[in-house]
Amino acid sequence: MTITVFGAKTSVGIHIVKMALAKGYYVKAFDRNIEDLIDEDFRNDHLTAIKGYVFDKDEVHDAIKNSDAIISCLGGSKDGTDKSRSLGMKNIIEGMLKAKVKRIVAISGIGILNYDESRLAIDDEEFPQELKEVSFEHLAAYQHLKSTDLDWTLICPSTIDNKDFTGDYMIKENYLPNQNTEHVNAGDIAHYILKCISKNESIRTRIGISMKQI
Repeated sequence: MTITVFGAKTSVGIHIVKMALAKGYYVKAFDRNIEDLIDEDFRNDHLTAIKGYVFDKDEVHDAIKNSDAIISCLGGSKDGTDKSRSLGMKNIIEGMLKAKVKRIVAISGIGILNYDESRLAIDDEEFPQELKEVSFEHLAAYQHLKSTDLDWTLICPSTIDNKDFTGDYMIKENYLPNQNTEHVNAGDIAHYILKCISKNESIRTRIGISMKQI
């Protein structure tokens, strides 16, 4: 299997690259700071490191061509000024449609999970103000994906701890699974993303993810 990982230098992206290579996948790691990844001695015959920008449609399309699945770990500032999540997703979608690639799993946020049956978490008056702007970016990316016929999955964590895989995590469709803790390890998110890819599960749905224990 060949996968393209956008945001390969993020905490989750690095774990995905490591795990995917360990599975024998061919990995195209795309990031604007990809040199740092190479410096970390990730050299592998199955790894192609691509320095690129998600705002460049041609670079995005070239990275997507001939891949079986796409993973987006796009990050950026949380004040609403960084449009990497929304415009980046729009360019990824365009590149996927052009390259005829159907499968994408992307990291989003808890703001687009359900608060109840009629509202999203971002619509609740008690939703943290400091997360609103970035949640609107996640919402725009979600709306872009919903408007397509792609096989998408959105993984929605809150606080991501840069820690390794434990297996001690839980998931739930459309809701945060554990209201007692919003933390989850980057390694555990990476594990579930690759599970979604390999088993082709959770198609066209949002997945809340958190640790089982506080």
